[in-house]
Order: sequence, then structure tokens, then C-alpha cells
Amino acid sequence: MATELTGRVVLPGDPAYDKARENLNLYQSKFPGAIVFCQEEKDVLHALTFAREKGLPFRVRSGRHSYQNFSNLDGGLVIDISEMNEISVSVPTKTAKVCAGADLGKVYNTLWKYGLALPGGTEFSVGVSGVTLGGGIGYLSREFGLTCDHVERMRIVVPKGEKGAEIIEATKDENSDLFWACCGGGGGNFGIVTSFTFRTHPIDNVSVFKIDWEFDQLEDVFETWQNWAPFTDHKLTSTLELHAKSKNLIRSEGQFLGSKKRLIELIKPLLKDNKPRKVQVGSLPFNKAFNYFNEPSGNKPSFFKRSGSFVYKPIPERGISIMKRFLEHAPNEDAVIWQQSLGGAVSDVPPSDTAFFHRDAKIAQEYNTTWTNEEEARDNVQWVVALRKQMRRYTEGDYVNWPDETIRDWQQAYYGENVHRLRKIKTEVDPLNVFRFQQSVPPY
Repeated sequence: MATELTGRVVLPGDPAYDKARENLNLYQSKFPGAIVFCQEEKDVLHALTFAREKGLPFRVRSGRHSYQNFSNLDGGLVIDISEMNEISVSVPTKTAKVCAGADLGKVYNTLWKYGLALPGGTEFSVGVSGVTLGGGIGYLSREFGLTCDHVERMRIVVPKGEKGAEIIEATKDENSDLFWACCGGGGGNFGIVTSFTFRTHPIDNVSVFKIDWEFDQLEDVFETWQNWAPFTDHKLTSTLELHAKSKNLIRSEGQFLGSKKRLIELIKPLLKDNKPRKVQVGSLPFNKAFNYFNEPSGNKPSFFKRSGSFVYKPIPERGISIMKRFLEHAPNEDAVIWQQSLGGAVSDVPPSDTAFFHRDAKIAQEYNTTWTNEEEARDNVQWVVALRKQMRRYTEGDYVNWPDETIRDWQQAYYGENVHRLRKIKTEVDPLNVFRFQQSVPPY
């Protein structure tokens, strides 16, 4: 008997179709043949089985933030788990079971009710699944580590036989290779995670800062920040935004798990020789802090191109000059080079202990540009591609959660030496390559 789709199914022509098919990135939009919004775990099982029985190409989607729209496709089936977003918290064990469709805003707000926090990304509309499966960096990383470092258990729908599917559990002791692969090996590669059980941390008030400088201070500010941010107190994680010259803005923001008084002391190196035009320092409850780092309405769908890399050694003067030159000739004022400090608890874990390889990097660096209509796409995409190419001599690899189709050696860029073990696990779990997209881990 043929398997039927269950859950909320949206087809082309339905009133809800245009909204249902839309991902965050409007560039190279896709038009799937059907979208199934799974309501419970059995819907995911049915959807995967249905796709296999029908021989349909499919993608798995949660937060819709795939930079290259890998979670969408033309003509096939999108298995969307965003409506599976329940969260239950165990205060005695400080653990939370999070259904894989929840976004970070819901995770953070729910945990805050119990005085708990999970290290995760910064933007609250991002899905917890994509963040976790790719690693997960944010403003708690240097003190607590990556999101994937806090996973205790996953429930995963995986292929079974020629056309079937089954639900399995993965921990460090049970299906341990698959568990390892899902901690930094990227989403959509091995199966469909339906829930995570996370360890969490007690949290209370935090202190935050925001410092703005003029564009012409870029070289001095960057040099100071890169030699300070990855090495200061582990309880302080910060970012640096280098905006297009036309915007005339260099901005550093950060969050400190401690007092405002201590934070003021810690940021003094940023202020000593670089006179800022604006400095803000404050103390507030953690749930207000993650609102502080977000736009009130969250990310809105737009045309964009993003790519990235990791910085292992300080970028020399020539590399900083390259970034400045690109920002002087940016395609629009929304172009930005963004950095986040790593080190601390991120680098306390060896690169081979999880699939997330770039443990020893000091900085994660992202190249971003946004535009308003299709005619501007070419110049914007070329700007990002050329910038990344020019910076390659000073950087290594890329973050799998910032995928870029123009990277030829993407397996090595995302996974480093871990790619061989990932391919071996892929061969064991998904030998028929059921889960595949433009940059999916291939079996041997």
C-alpha cells in the first residue's frame, strides 16, 4: 500500500503557496511541486517514505535561512518541520527537549522562564536545527562552546532499505557515529532530525556593549580588535562589523557574563587609541540582551549573497587594506564584513571530537551584501566572490552554515580533515545518497 503525505500539504495554486515556498534569500527563488508542513514525527516518516516511493527529489527545511536555498528546490517535495516546535524543560537536570522546528527566539524565551540558556546563534528567527547541525556560534560561544556541544540526544528519521524510512535515536553511546556527524556536519546530509535534547546553563543578567567608529578608522580598529577579542576574558564574546564606506560605520558589539563595571574595564583596549564616536555599555536580563542584538522585526526576506572564512592568525596590514578597498568600492551601503571572536570554550574541544572542524580558529569572518532587485545581482555576487578570493591567503575554510556554491573545494573548506570520516558515515547511514543537494556530503 502506497504511503500518503500527512500533515499540512501546500501545492502550487493554493492561496498559501507563495508564502509557503519563500526562503529568507529571495535570490534564485525556487518553486517546489509540494510543501508538506509536518505536525508530528509520523508526518516526517511518511514524507520521507512518500518521496522515496515516488522517486521524488526532496529537501528538508526548518528555519528557511539556507544562504544558498539548499533547503528548497524546483518541482520536488519540501519537507518542512517548522510547525514541530514544542519545547519541554527539566529544571532538575537543566536539560530541554526541543522539537527541531523551533526557532532560536522561542528556544531562548522558553529557557529564560526557567533561568536557563543554550548557546546558539544571534538572529532569533534562525531555526535551531540548522544552527546545531552546522555547529552553532553566538554570543555565548567563548564561555560555553558551540550549540552542538550541548546536544545529548537526537531523534532522526533516516532511510531504510530501498524505499523505506525509520526513526532512530543517536547519542554519544547509541548510533555514536551518526551523532558525531550531526554535531557540525551540516543539515540535510544524513537524515531528518525531529528533536534534540540539550544541556543548558543557568543565566541571569548580562552586560552588553556597542561601540561605533568612523570608516577612516578601519585599519586601527580592526588591528586592535583582532588582537584583543579572541584573547580577552572567556565570558566576553564580541563581533566587529566593517560597513561600506558610504555608510561610514565601524561597529563592535559584545556580551559579557558579568558586571557592567568589569565589562568597562575589559573593553578599555578597544578605546585606548581609537577614539569612538559612540559608546554604550549596559546591564540587563539575558532575554533583553538577545533582543538588543536583533532588529525588532527580525530578518526579512531579501536578495543577498553571503560567504565566509575562518581566521587562524592575525590578518596583516595588507589583508586589512584589501578589506578596506573592497568596502570603499562596495556595490551598495548594505555591504558588510562581519567578524565574531572565537577561542575560549570553542577551542577547548579537539577538532576531531565533533564534525565541526574549525575549533582552533580565532575569528569567524562573513562577507555579506544585500540588494533590492534582480538586476543588481551580478555586481553584488561578484563583489562577495572576489572579496573571499582576495582574502584566501589570510584565511582558511568556511563555516558550513554559511554555504557558498562558488567554493570549489567546499568539502575541505567546511570539514577539513573530518571530511573522510563524514563520507564514511554517510556511506553507512545513507549508501544510496537519498539525502543530497548541491553541497551534500557524498558517500564513497
